[in-house]
Amino acid sequence: MFSHDIADYPDGIVLPVDKPWRWTSADVIRKIKWAACRHFGKKNLKVGHAGTLDPLATGILLVCIGPATRRAEELQASPKEYVAGICLGATTPSYDLEKDIDRICPLDGVSESSLRAILPSFMGEQQQVAPLFSAKSVDGVRAYETARRLLRQAREKGETFDPGDVLQSSLINIYELELLSFSDSFDAPEPVLATEGRGRINVADVRGHELKHASIRVACSKGTYIRALARDLGEALGSGAFLGSLRRTANGGFTESDIISLDEALEMLG
Repeated sequence: MFSHDIADYPDGIVLPVDKPWRWTSADVIRKIKWAACRHFGKKNLKVGHAGTLDPLATGILLVCIGPATRRAEELQASPKEYVAGICLGATTPSYDLEKDIDRICPLDGVSESSLRAILPSFMGEQQQVAPLFSAKSVDGVRAYETARRLLRQAREKGETFDPGDVLQSSLINIYELELLSFSDSFDAPEPVLATEGRGRINVADVRGHELKHASIRVACSKGTYIRALARDLGEALGSGAFLGSLRRTANGGFTESDIISLDEALEMLG
């Protein structure tokens, strides 16, 4: 429980919140800001985060309250670590489960040994094209807005489009890649509509598709899109891939041992 005087926290407060599945990062900030403003008796208390997480990702979302918002850029620039569940044998337009499968890919040559063999080539500094369905800004427009428009136009014409035609690549750095497990099948989650449950994000139905699955630990720099890494790994294997799950396990000096649930954060601000 925090004191009710924000002046007691001259450096502000940083909460390593476990972002709920199917919640946007903005959803979490709105919830905590409402509680923090009420707790501290402030109408315009600054609350923000140090690095967004995709709606279907979970794990550490650093929520900065009060003066701590000045540290958001510093925290966001720190190395990050994830555990990514990568599905091999198909692609989706969003590179995760938010969109339905749009292409079935061959699985010939996709194995634990072949995946281990290509992982070293993805280490170090490299250029990466962000997912078109992302919050990245292109000429002042969010990429996901452009993606929806281009995807709709392509479907109407029976055509496809290349994200590289819209997004320029960015320099990223992948420090570590560790294959944690590999399976010849994927235990797909139940599909969920945006209108169901607490979250506002769809979960596509990929049951019934032949997919292989790999769990990979990734340590990387700011600006790295793990969905794009999944896409690129699939292409390198002569197949296709998308994220079946993603969890951020380290950010800004915080790890899984520091994480608190959203409910716990709200209780601390109660």
